[in-house]
Amino acid sequence: MKIRVGILTAPKIEFEQREKTFVLHNVRIGIGFHWDRREDQEFAGQLEILHNADGSETAVNIIDIEDYLSSVISSEMSANAKMELLKAHAVISRSWALRAIEANSQQSATSGQSSARYEQNGHVGFDVCADDHCQRYEGLGRMNKRAVEAVQATRGEVLAYGDEICDCRFHKCCGGKTEEFETCWEDKHVPYLESVDCPYCAPDYLQDKTELRKSLNDYDLETNNYHDWQVQYSGVELGNIIREKSGIDFGEIEDLIPLQRGKSGRIYELEVVGTRHRQVIGKELTIRRWLSKSCLYSSWFDVERSAVSGQFILTGHGWGHGVGLCQIGAATMAVEGFSYRDILAHYYPGTQCKIL
Repeated sequence: MKIRVGILTAPKIEFEQREKTFVLHNVRIGIGFHWDRREDQEFAGQLEILHNADGSETAVNIIDIEDYLSSVISSEMSANAKMELLKAHAVISRSWALRAIEANSQQSATSGQSSARYEQNGHVGFDVCADDHCQRYEGLGRMNKRAVEAVQATRGEVLAYGDEICDCRFHKCCGGKTEEFETCWEDKHVPYLESVDCPYCAPDYLQDKTELRKSLNDYDLETNNYHDWQVQYSGVELGNIIREKSGIDFGEIEDLIPLQRGKSGRIYELEVVGTRHRQVIGKELTIRRWLSKSCLYSSWFDVERSAVSGQFILTGHGWGHGVGLCQIGAATMAVEGFSYRDILAHYYPGTQCKIL
């Protein structure tokens, strides 16, 4: 089965065709997050250039889904990670990708559109994008034979809840407790995306961090405070950031009032009170984007106003939305000797692995 992956959109795609691969220049990764940067990346498979209505171009990689997964699991986490982590990630990434392809096929059949121009998750002309909006897919550069072995060892294996292939959400670090699906996305309960305790991602869980560091790619290693973090803003500074991110002039921020929290403690409704405007915002990603020049690590934070400086102090936990598999927790479980199926059973309660 083939998957269509949108790599980047630009006024003009810069690429180099090689004998069996191609290189795309200036590929942006970590879009909108604190590790945002550009790289040159090499890919297997076919390159298709889409010409968009606004005059821009989109580079689409058409590749076998199992080859795609070998890159995904070594882009999301390091290919030097423990094999059981790589296997677990292969299963959940395959499950998520197959659901995206199925959704596109159903939409194309319903709308009568050609498969080359369907729209899925805001994407036109491809199944998934290559960045954190979907799954990280960074070509051949971070792959090694261990990633290929993990995909081959789980070939065709998906995570299922009853007869349904699971919508396998995942994130970098839950901070001690995962979150429910409805806190972050649609107002519906997904039974296998429950909130579960996760002691494994705590920074003091392993005395020797060498094995855990092997599980993370270079740009993830730049983030040290993934489990517990703190940021501080003046009311004026925070008002300026929110105006830049939202286009709304709140004036100087006078208060941040958490109204609704999920089971992990992540805020999904926050009242922002300014001298010129007040508004309830959510869900968690909107909160994270509005309250940071890049993006807050998570929406699990407490708000304190300093009596001395008047600054807002946000003390938080975790990195990412917190739903589903905690990648750093899963990495630690693999180091501690848990199998990939043990890992999946922990983060997705009530599910089973099955071969398609």
